[in-house]
Amino acid sequence: MGFLRERMGKILAIVIGVALLGFIAEEVVRSGSSFFRGDANDIGEVNGEKIPYVKFSERLEQSTQQFKQQSGQNLTPQINSYIQETTWNQYLTELLLNKEIDRLGLIVGGDETTSMISGNNPDPQIQRQFVGADGQFDKAKLNQFLSYLQTPKADAKQIEAWGDFVKQLIAAKRQQKYMTLVTNGLYVNSLDAQDDYLAKNKLANFKYTVLDYASIPDANIKLTDADYSNYYNEHKPEFKNQQELRSFEYVSFNAAPSKDDTAAVKSQVDKLLVDFKATPNDSLFVQINSETKPQLVYQKKGQLEPKLDSVMFSADKGFIYGPYLSNGSFKIAKLIDSRVGPDSVKARHILLNPTTEGGLDKALAKADSLKKLIEGGRPFAELAKNFSIDKASGDKGGDLGTFGRGAMVPAFDDAVFSAPKGALKVVTTQFGVHLYQVEEQKGSSKVVKVAVVDKPLTASSKTQSAVYSKAQSFLTSLTNDNFDAQAKKANLPIKNAEDVSGTSASVLGLDNAREIVKWVFKSEKGAFSDQVFAVGDQYVIARVSAIKPKGILPLDAVKKQIEPAVRIQVKGKQLSDKFQSALNGASSIDQVAQKAGSKVTPLQNIVFANPVIPGSSAEYKVVGTVFGSQPNKLSKPIEGQQGVYVISLDSFTNPAQLTNNVREKQTLGQALSQRSQGQVLDALKDKANVKDNRAKFL
Repeated sequence: MGFLRERMGKILAIVIGVALLGFIAEEVVRSGSSFFRGDANDIGEVNGEKIPYVKFSERLEQSTQQFKQQSGQNLTPQINSYIQETTWNQYLTELLLNKEIDRLGLIVGGDETTSMISGNNPDPQIQRQFVGADGQFDKAKLNQFLSYLQTPKADAKQIEAWGDFVKQLIAAKRQQKYMTLVTNGLYVNSLDAQDDYLAKNKLANFKYTVLDYASIPDANIKLTDADYSNYYNEHKPEFKNQQELRSFEYVSFNAAPSKDDTAAVKSQVDKLLVDFKATPNDSLFVQINSETKPQLVYQKKGQLEPKLDSVMFSADKGFIYGPYLSNGSFKIAKLIDSRVGPDSVKARHILLNPTTEGGLDKALAKADSLKKLIEGGRPFAELAKNFSIDKASGDKGGDLGTFGRGAMVPAFDDAVFSAPKGALKVVTTQFGVHLYQVEEQKGSSKVVKVAVVDKPLTASSKTQSAVYSKAQSFLTSLTNDNFDAQAKKANLPIKNAEDVSGTSASVLGLDNAREIVKWVFKSEKGAFSDQVFAVGDQYVIARVSAIKPKGILPLDAVKKQIEPAVRIQVKGKQLSDKFQSALNGASSIDQVAQKAGSKVTPLQNIVFANPVIPGSSAEYKVVGTVFGSQPNKLSKPIEGQQGVYVISLDSFTNPAQLTNNVREKQTLGQALSQRSQGQVLDALKDKANVKDNRAKFL
């Protein structure tokens, strides 16, 4: 029996292993990716170096939090997409630059690091962190901080944060050295300066005649496969796809609120109106009944939405406006108070963090203690420098400068604009506990405090269910080849989302299409979605219509895109042939125009650096031909942007001789240096082998 039990264990292990392998193989085939590639946890790869999702996610979280702190904006799908793209490009840049820097052996030595931190001229980033009351770099403050880090009392988190900061400084210095190597290798010689001077100052006087492409109706042009092939082969490098793009078609079922839904929300707001008039606590009523729960603050004219701005400044206290429909919500507004207040104030503050102080009560108690110290004669500026966690203002004695109403977060804004000049007050906001003082008040105008209760106009579950059922019914009717027919039968327009990247958050007609895009990048061409996607108030069913892989795209993938240009090229050949016939036997441009049925236009004082034909557009080929021509000689037909041209140069007007080219060389050198950094990064990215798997994760 023991033998059988032992053998049975091995048999079961083998059976389970085979079953698991089969399951994995099925997933690999279905998803089109390799389990054994080891990229399941990698969001990308640069020249063989993996980018773990965890590391990128940490960086993305840092970027997101930084954006929130700096902008104060809500994160929309579009903003999220922007932050993701920016963070990705920064990550790629670092990897590519660091590889080049390591290859060249560029380092920042110990003495150099010390000089960057505590030398006679520390790094600008350090100088910005340690500023005195005059706003200038304070070396004593820096030395005091560095000494503190060496003491047993030093906070471990501060030590770690400083270490990370120094690492960033060193990395930035290495990159700076690399870029300096590049820019120092650039040189503008005297011939470059001379050419640039002539391009900007040498004048050309010439005549031209043109046959516009529009003179041939599009309907008269029948494009052939050879026409497409010729254009494609001549412009092949232009069709390099930097990343995989996909297109999809979709139909949508509108689940917007019905008339009954609108009436139901309106009725709900009508009932609130009675209670809103009678409530003795407007702030509490708003917090309980309003969807957005705004803070009640005084606002000046122009800060309220237009419907309220036109009535509240002439209304009596307690006046109620509404219900009214605004921005997709039914609203009622009540005038709580009005007064005359300053237009701007100059204030200072000391900000305390309740978390590090041991709780809100302790932070408030500390603010009260600081208040008593100031009232007892201690300088506000001294305490701000020592205790405020807002280092930007703390280093300036707590000074926030002069600001207008609405510039600060609502709670703080309302407090400072309500406080008398010189009084010490305390207010709590989302940033912590503020001990503040208004130093100056400027101007005066009427302000109002308005309470607004809003209820969003949304579709009821009954409406959503009915529309979803229609979408689900459409989905179940689909087969591999009847999407168009079923859409036509249901009288649904088919909409297109073309050339979508794997990280796109929105597409034309769909503001938050992230889930659809993720599905599209996991599916094959021609596949339709196996679920109904809810996007805002729409239910969407999609079908993958095109896949453009990374690299040079084949002709079929760009045929539709290049059709207008191919048509122009064919027209150009026909018009060139017409001009060529007119040129035969002609000795002047007037004769050419007469034969071709066009007119002659004279132009004066055209410069090479600004190749614009007045009344038309930039014509690089035409103006380039002019500056390479001999006077009184007819050119061959030139296929330009607007049509086919023939030109005849009359004369050049040469500028004064360039005797000192120093300034021209400096100007060219600066422009070249500025462009070079971006071009270096573009070249490294173009040369690199980058695998982008973000579509799987984000």
